[in-house]
This record gives sequence, C-alpha cells and structure tokens, in this order.
Amino acid sequence: MTTILAPGTPGTAAPAPPLPAYRFLSGFFQRRTWSAFLYHWCSLVLASLGLAYAVTTVSLGASLAVTVVGLAVPAALIAGARSWGSLQRALCRSLLGTPVADPVPFRRRPGFTGFIRSGLADAAGWRAIAHQALSFVTSVTGATVSIAFFFAGLGAMTHWFWYQFLPPQQASDGSWHRGSQLGPDVFVDTPPLQLAYAGLGALLFFFLWPALNHAFARLQAALAAGLLGPTAASLRVRDLERSRSRTVEESDAKLRRIERDLHDGTQAQLVAIAMKVGDAKERLAGEAASPAVMALLESAHGTAKDALVDLRDLARGIHPPVLNDGLETALETLAANAAIRTSLICSLPVRPSPAVEAIAYFCVMELVTNAVKHAHAHQVRISVKSDGGRLRVRVGDDGRGGAAVATAVDGHRSGLAGLAERVAAVDGALAIDSPRGGPTTVSIDLPLAMDPAA
Repeated sequence: MTTILAPGTPGTAAPAPPLPAYRFLSGFFQRRTWSAFLYHWCSLVLASLGLAYAVTTVSLGASLAVTVVGLAVPAALIAGARSWGSLQRALCRSLLGTPVADPVPFRRRPGFTGFIRSGLADAAGWRAIAHQALSFVTSVTGATVSIAFFFAGLGAMTHWFWYQFLPPQQASDGSWHRGSQLGPDVFVDTPPLQLAYAGLGALLFFFLWPALNHAFARLQAALAAGLLGPTAASLRVRDLERSRSRTVEESDAKLRRIERDLHDGTQAQLVAIAMKVGDAKERLAGEAASPAVMALLESAHGTAKDALVDLRDLARGIHPPVLNDGLETALETLAANAAIRTSLICSLPVRPSPAVEAIAYFCVMELVTNAVKHAHAHQVRISVKSDGGRLRVRVGDDGRGGAAVATAVDGHRSGLAGLAERVAAVDGALAIDSPRGGPTTVSIDLPLAMDPAA
C-alpha cells in the first residue's frame, strides 16, 4: 500500500502546479492532455531501457548467487534501481501533475558484506525493478494506443487533402479510385464519404483520443504511486525511528540540564556548606570548645567534602563537561588521563550530534577501562573518523583478549552488552574481534546525526 502525499508533506519533492481536472468535452484543449501525451512518448523511449535493466539485474543475481563477491553486482544494481524511481517520479510530477513521495533513504550497512545485505534487501530497489518490468507493458500499450488514435484521427480529418497523393486502386468492376479503402469496393473518394470520414476523424481526434490518452496516463500514475512511493510499513518505521531519535536527543538534553543544575546549583551549595563548616571549625579551634563539638564539626566537614566528590563524579557520569568542547577534545583528555599508554587518532571535519558524541565518549571510556581492568593491557589505540555520514570508532588493546558480549544466567549483563545496547539505540553497530591471547579490537559504527532524514 502506498500513499501519494499532498504538497508540503515531509520527505516529498516540491510538486508541480496542480493541473485542472480532466473534462471530456474540452479535454483536447487542456494542458494536461498534451502533458500526458508527452509523458507517453517519454515512457515509450524509456520502456525498453527499464526492461533491459530489470532483466539484467535478475539474471545476474541468479547467475552470481553461488558466489559471495559476485553478489555485490546485483546488490549494486538493485540499489541503483532507485534512480529509475527518481526519474519516473519526476516525470509523474512534472508531466502528469501527480506528486509521488520519495521512499525511505537507502541504508548501507558497514563493510562489504553489509553492502551486499543492504542492496539485496532494499525493498525500494526491488519495487523499482518491478515497476521497470510492469511499466514496459503499460508504457508500450498506452503509448501505442494514444499515438495510433492521435494520428488516425488527424489522418481521417485531413484525408480530403492528402488522398489525391495516394496511388490509384482498381475496384472489382474495373473502376479506379484514389481514396482510402474501407472495405471491398468501398473507397473514400466521394464528397459524402469524405465528409463522413472527416467527421469520424474529428470524433477520434477531439474526444476519443484525449479520453484514452488521459486514461492511460492515470494508469501510469497509479502504477508509479503503487511501486515507486513509500510503503505504509516503511513510513511507519521511519516515523518510529524519528520518534526514537527525538527521544534520545531529548533525553540527552535533559541529562545535560541535570548536569548543569548539579554543577551550578547543588555543587555550589555543597561547596558553600563545606567552606562554612570549615570556617566554623577553625574559629572554634582557638576557643575552649568541647571535644564533642569539634568532632561533630570535623565529621560534618568531611561528610560535606565527600558528598562534593560524589556529586562531581555523578555529574561527570551524567554528562562530562569536557564534551561541551567537542568529542575530539573529550577523547584527548580521556587519553591523557588514562592509566596506561593511550594513542588517539581523531579526524572529525563535521561535529556529531550531542547524543552521538555522548554515546561515543562513554563507549571509548568503558573500553579503555576494560583494557586496564580486565585485559591487563599495556597500550590502547583509539581511532575516530567520519565517513559518509557515519562515525567510525575503533578501540584496540594488546591485552589478553577473550572479550565478548555476554549475559550471565542470573541476567547480569557484561559491560560490552550494555555498550551494544547503547549503540543499537541509535541504529549503530558494535563488532568485537578478541581472540584468546589478544589483541582486542572493538569497532563501533554510529550515525553522525540522530535524524534519519538528515
């Protein structure tokens, strides 16, 4: 099921000005009739190319299915069929006045096998190929009928002029005639027949041809809307992804506000309390204060300082302030403060969205901690770069290996399982290569922006 979206719907191209409704009596003089006629000519030219593309894709897919590397060819052809859909939607919009919404964007999974899986499973690409095959029939039929009726009507109306250039034909009685032959010994070469023939041509040219031309144009528009637009399921998935993205971004924004409130409000108040208690303790130190009072002040001062340390750790765990300066700066600080030798290579010409920055930072921090605490590594290597709208993070160590995403029988999850869930929440991917004895390499793929339409 596919919906033709109205102008202004998100994700749709700007539609052409709406064409007036078709009217049978005045259809010949309407702009939409001639636009549809031009569409039929264009579709006739494109029909053979589309069918050849569809046959090539299916045949190559069947012949190369026995290999893995060879499947990249049909995967690329299936994804490339989206261009056919774009061309057909543009023709529908400009010539038929029918805006068809774009399908959801192509999502390429990371890696070579990921591209193959993405291409072979691209529903929009397969639907475009189906349109190539079906539109060959509708395009050839519609264009042939429309063109035939157009020139048949025009020829019949002007027969009175050009019939004199026809070669003479002999009837069964031996007489010779120059007009078109409609049946045995029936030739259009007399004034009454010429008039009737012209009237029939006018009926075809001014009334029947526009109606058939319009009917086949509507069929083509319906076929394009049914196969080249987004399905209800894909729109639902896209809406859910956008809703989830907004939820993640809003949650991250709330956490940043909580961190600022703790830093600017509660933390400042604890600092003031600790300072006042310390000042009171120093003033009473020189007086004859009871040991119990001094011990109580000492305890209160220590508790205030401990609470301040805990609050600072909590605020950093919610949203490290260093992330305000960007992911690269935050990772440089993390690498500099690591307990073991840590190298960082970071190339980010475009800054990721705040939520993605936070996820990437906490993932790297967790992996560095694991390298020190569990892998007993001596060196950690961090690589961060952007590639095609994706954020690629790789963390490797020379530890003892054996890292895996696991959940214990009691339901307790490992730290890597938590990272995998956090990455998956934004349509990311986490891959672990950690043989026994090491080394360990964890690769994380994240979107640069949370909005799938960005």
